Amino acid sequence: MRRLRHLTGQHRTAATNRLLGGLLAFNAGAINAGGFLLVSMYTSHMTGFASMLADNLVLGNMTLVLGAVGALLAFTGGAATTAVLVNWARQHHLRSEFALPLLLEALLMLVFGLLGATLGRQTPFAVPLTVLVLAFTMGLQNAVVSKISSSQIRTTHMTGVITDLGIELGKLLYWNRAGSPAESRVRANRFKLRLFSTLLGMFVLGGVVGAAGFKYIGFVWVVPLALLLLALCLPPLYLDFQRLGLRKPKPLPDRIPKVL
Repeated sequence: MRRLRHLTGQHRTAATNRLLGGLLAFNAGAINAGGFLLVSMYTSHMTGFASMLADNLVLGNMTLVLGAVGALLAFTGGAATTAVLVNWARQHHLRSEFALPLLLEALLMLVFGLLGATLGRQTPFAVPLTVLVLAFTMGLQNAVVSKISSSQIRTTHMTGVITDLGIELGKLLYWNRAGSPAESRVRANRFKLRLFSTLLGMFVLGGVVGAAGFKYIGFVWVVPLALLLLALCLPPLYLDFQRLGLRKPKPLPDRIPKVL
């Protein structure tokens, strides 16, 4: 429970990074699958949007080109927003540098869950506002996990995760010849195996839960996920609020007019 309290805090460990990565991978899987059911697009899959952009530029389908550009800009904007929030918090010596972008993500998810039915209107990018909101949210999340783990963990797409998992499995299955020097032996990184397996498993589990939730309950299914993120953000935010509240401005000295 103590680890959960400090999951979005400033001081990081490998264990808290893996736990937070797993929870956010579950969140991304749920949103990605639910978004596909709503708008027939995987809103965290920027590789697909980049390919859509290239293909339809050649085919001359400008509607799909605009949609791809909109999703790419929204995702990039989310990542840029995370960078701004994290660096602003660092310059102000706040403990909530990682909690702030996740707080914004939680608020956007709450809006999406409560008002999702009204977000289907078209935008200048020829895609529903839903697509842009979800892509922006995924950009926020992916950037904050990247900042936390020094670019070692990704949660919104699994291509790199599966690649790294395959590499470690290859090392695990590699047959070292008897008598080979210890320094030349191929060894799998057990921590990475657990990490990448956790991320992949939680993403798939989140996809199943998200698809079922959106199918049978609807937009409001996002609300519990948003509340979970909000709960994770509160401890460092509360500590900052408490610390800043104790900083009372020093009273100005009384100026006694001189008597001539």
